[in-house]
Amino acid sequence: MTYQDALAGRVSLPQQIYHITLCTYQRQPVFTCFATGRLIAHQLKDAQAQRHALSLAWVIMPDHLHWLMQLEETCSLDQVLKRLKARSAQAVNRHLNRTGPLWQTGFHEHALRKEEDIKQIARYIIANPLRAKLVTKIGDYPLWDAVWL
Repeated sequence: MTYQDALAGRVSLPQQIYHITLCTYQRQPVFTCFATGRLIAHQLKDAQAQRHALSLAWVIMPDHLHWLMQLEETCSLDQVLKRLKARSAQAVNRHLNRTGPLWQTGFHEHALRKEEDIKQIARYIIANPLRAKLVTKIGDYPLWDAVWL
């Protein structure tokens, strides 16, 4: 299946909650630096400020991003992620004085079903640094947030 084939089956529904995963280009560990990771966090907050998506939980790992979000009615899912990827790439490339792609083409999304436990999925997302053995306590990892704090 090609990337375009996968897109053909993708549905973008306002008010739908999605678990999004974006991976860096060639899985480069770009976000090991706190300041670089904060640039991504800023773009997530901007998506919310622009009323494109409501951030429920997110974690920025060294080479990928997990984002639990609710899509607003102002943009499609593809539009939100295209904007996030473009703006974050510009900011990170400027910060690191580099050029080239930041993100892999495409993204993985899972539209949550009504019966799925949103908080359980948020906990799974937030616990990524623990499972990756980056920290022993989630409070020690600086690049995450959740609305249930």
